[in-house]
Amino acid sequence: MVESITTIITTLGFPSVDAFIGALFLVLAVVAVIVVISTIKPVLDMFPYTYPNARVRARSGRLFTDKDFSEIVEADNIEEVKNYLRGVPDYAKYIDQYPLEKALDAQLAESYDLVARITPDNSKEVFKFLLKKWDIRNIKSIIIAKQAGLNLDETLNLLVPFGTLSDKLDTLIEAETVTEVLNGLEGTEYPKILEDAIPLYNETGLLLPLESAMDNYLLENLLRSSATPEDDNTLLLHNYVGTMVDVANIKIILRAKADDLKYDDIEFYMISDGYQIREWKLKELMEAEDVAGVVSGLEGTSYAPMLSDAMTEYSETRSMSSFEKALDSHVFKTGKTISLKNQFGIGPMIGFLNKKEKEIRNLKIIARGKREEGYSTAMIKEMLI
Repeated sequence: MVESITTIITTLGFPSVDAFIGALFLVLAVVAVIVVISTIKPVLDMFPYTYPNARVRARSGRLFTDKDFSEIVEADNIEEVKNYLRGVPDYAKYIDQYPLEKALDAQLAESYDLVARITPDNSKEVFKFLLKKWDIRNIKSIIIAKQAGLNLDETLNLLVPFGTLSDKLDTLIEAETVTEVLNGLEGTEYPKILEDAIPLYNETGLLLPLESAMDNYLLENLLRSSATPEDDNTLLLHNYVGTMVDVANIKIILRAKADDLKYDDIEFYMISDGYQIREWKLKELMEAEDVAGVVSGLEGTSYAPMLSDAMTEYSETRSMSSFEKALDSHVFKTGKTISLKNQFGIGPMIGFLNKKEKEIRNLKIIARGKREEGYSTAMIKEMLI
């Protein structure tokens, strides 16, 4: 028996039984290492998120519940809404310092700033780039103010005290015209971004090309910076950012078709290579005859079911709000799904920002409803996302 085993081992090319046993142990060791690595890698991927997730979970626990929103909606006027927020530490420090909408935006910006500071290195670039949304928001607010002829105080009330352009804001605010604001951006990344949009602005006097160029710059770079996923965490982050890009594109196309605009009118405003809606599909949607054609062109995507339902409402009201609410809800649902699917990695951070965006959006809806005439409590509740 022993001789038979020795013969088999020799036939396999091993000079002796000891050599065979040594090789066998080496193979088993390699297999064991592979098993250990495959087992602990998910743990190692999650480890950098332990502290950040503890921070955002504490913040998430302070977000408003459905019960809280029911109480806020029942407020008799805008002052009661502000009084409610004065009792919430995250908002109290801003409510008496700024107008209400600016206070809400400041709290949202603070939340983004927190996540950008504490996120692990493999996702830091995306969250840091997200902070540019406040620079872009402030630039857009200033050019809108100049176009509308607002004074210095009125312009200041539109600005959010976050972002990287703090040393430029005074110069931009003091500019007399939109053109002077654009000239004041020299030395930043924005002149290059706006170089194709400025001729369109000069030709039409419309701010839309300038605003769209900055919005697209933000979304395109967010998509690009998350486009090479290192692990499940960054893959999910790319999914979330990509959904925002697709939704932005679909909104523009739907509005354009409602206004009977053609392909050449829309192309400048698109993010050319989306996420689920790739470039060829975008071209097909831009060439659709009308809103119904866009909706039918999305068959086979995750956007089709919700837009089909919204199409029914649009057919009755001719209001784009049904589409916009459906698309915004889809972004929020995507963020919620990721947060539940990836509770020990990036999920809680995406979930927190997603919920905070939704909270701020709903508070602005309530504030508008309480400030303007003609909105009943039931109507405001129906508008909430």
